[in-house]
Amino acid sequence: MPDADRHREWGAAMVGEKADDGETVYRAGPAERGLGTVLSASRWLLAPFYLLLVVTLAGLLIKALQEAWHFISHVLTATEAEVILGVLALIDLTFTGSLIVIVIFSGYENFVAKIDIGTSRNWPAWMSQIDFSGLKLKLISCIVAISAIQLLKAFMNVKGTSDRDLMWYVVVHVVFVVSGVLMAWTDRISGEAKASK
Repeated sequence: MPDADRHREWGAAMVGEKADDGETVYRAGPAERGLGTVLSASRWLLAPFYLLLVVTLAGLLIKALQEAWHFISHVLTATEAEVILGVLALIDLTFTGSLIVIVIFSGYENFVAKIDIGTSRNWPAWMSQIDFSGLKLKLISCIVAISAIQLLKAFMNVKGTSDRDLMWYVVVHVVFVVSGVLMAWTDRISGEAKASK
């Protein structure tokens, strides 16, 4: 369907202009421009979601402080395995917090609006460079790392973990690893296809 007919079906008042190459260029009417403005502004509905993630990050910090206090208060009497489990718990919370930060900043910049960093030297370079494809890979990388830590914690406490639970830990971890490899592979294929054009 020609663009002019398509726009007329929308009820838009189109204005025809002659371009340099002689073709007629149509401008969208008020109705279509208004619809575009509303749809563009709807992305700001995502902003509260990112603010809620900031709240969850604060809650995660409280949990990390609780784990750190429990670890420090029992470190002198704990066994080597218990010390390793305590450290793994803190690493697990750290990776989860990093995952939340990646989603907050990269998601906001990709779907809502660019963040004006001004002249701040403390701003991580990757936050202004990562695209949606890179965001997916970073997310799956963090999820795989968290899954690996959970699996390692289960093996460190193998006496208190049933065979069924261990099997599911391994299955879930393998699924995450395979998913990450497939995502990286598909992104590489799409990148090569774009580069060849």
